[in-house]
Amino acid sequence: MPETTAPPAKDLAFLAGLGNLPDLVGQLRTLGGCTTPIRLDGYRTEQQINTRTGELGRVLHHLESTDLPAGQLLVRCNNRRATRCASCAEVYRRDTYQLITAGLKGGKGAPERVATHPRVFATFTAPGFGPVHNRPASGRCRCGTRHDQDAPELGTPLDPDTYDYEAAVLWNAHASAIWARFTIYLRRKVAKLAGLTQRAFRDHARVSFAKVAEYQKRGAVHFHAVIRLDGPDGGDSPPPAWATAELLTDAIRAAAADAEVPGPLIDGRAHTFAFGRQLDIRTIRTADLDGGTELTDRAVAAYIAKYATKGAETATGTLDRPLRFLAELARMRLTEHARQLIRTAWALGGRRDLEDLRLRAWAHMLGFRGHFSTKTRRYSTTLGALRTARAEWRRLQAAIARGDADMPADPGSEETTLVLAHWTFAGTGLPRGEEWLAAAFTPNDTEGESTS
Repeated sequence: MPETTAPPAKDLAFLAGLGNLPDLVGQLRTLGGCTTPIRLDGYRTEQQINTRTGELGRVLHHLESTDLPAGQLLVRCNNRRATRCASCAEVYRRDTYQLITAGLKGGKGAPERVATHPRVFATFTAPGFGPVHNRPASGRCRCGTRHDQDAPELGTPLDPDTYDYEAAVLWNAHASAIWARFTIYLRRKVAKLAGLTQRAFRDHARVSFAKVAEYQKRGAVHFHAVIRLDGPDGGDSPPPAWATAELLTDAIRAAAADAEVPGPLIDGRAHTFAFGRQLDIRTIRTADLDGGTELTDRAVAAYIAKYATKGAETATGTLDRPLRFLAELARMRLTEHARQLIRTAWALGGRRDLEDLRLRAWAHMLGFRGHFSTKTRRYSTTLGALRTARAEWRRLQAAIARGDADMPADPGSEETTLVLAHWTFAGTGLPRGEEWLAAAFTPNDTEGESTS
């Protein structure tokens, strides 16, 4: 059992007095430790139906929310942020690991042959907006100090008065557009290096990738990406002979250098956004090469998954939820650097010519409103597919426990299962007693827990 806070005796005594405490604990255990679940009112009915005649058969299972121990259906919140829900964030991290791994060595519907395709791990950074406290290879920051690894001043400006907060926020706001432009140029560069036209390239090869966003301590977004060269049918077909990791690396460097998007004109100042000069590209080797300094698929998947549950609040010390009013900052414990980034985003968000950037809605993310992770369709499986498979497995286990799980249907049978369900939102979170119980009975391994 994980470490928990002191039990709220009065709340637990009240729950015990209801007479269904064991059943309530059983329902809370299905949350896998989520203490901020979504509460739903409604029902779900599973009933046999004849597909030819439409005649209804026996009811396999009927669930009413009012019959549940908590009085409502409790569903995991599925928040990926560890600061909001550690349990759901851990499931999200593991799912991300599986998604990345499947695109590197196969599985979850991806063929094993992808492990032999040219693959690289690339990191794209933001440009500089002013000197910040750091830990260079020499060990001594520009300020003359050797900072500890967890020093609070890391990433903060040496001179806040000259730091370009406006460009920093706007760069975050345009980061996703820069990435989109890069992916277009990347396909063009690969085709050019292979001596093919862009139209002919689609008949010979395909670029597949999975990308995640991470915040640097200075509050700027950068991207980590697994980029793979496949045959024309994606991972199901071998790449052509000319497709090598070296060619892919050269194409990435050329595309990253050309990827540029125009920004707004603010008070006479024109903005243009592109990736920073620091670009790290490393070839991914197979999982068998675990020794030395080789970069393995396992190491890459673990590295990316590590950032699946972290946002700006982890790296920069900012917020993990949106602001309704700027005045809320006054009662929040933030670094002055994070506070100034948020103020800048809020101020820019008030300009009518920047309405499309929705900077006030994303001020807590320092202007970045893109998805944490994106992937091409052919890279591997999806997070949705992983969640669906886990939910179906949990439903099957529940049916077996009830004793109404039937054998797999005969392919020629006219019988199938009709599911009727109607749920309405009733709130979020748990009362103090239920929250303590949910945390106290968190399983040690949540990988098999349902997220739906």
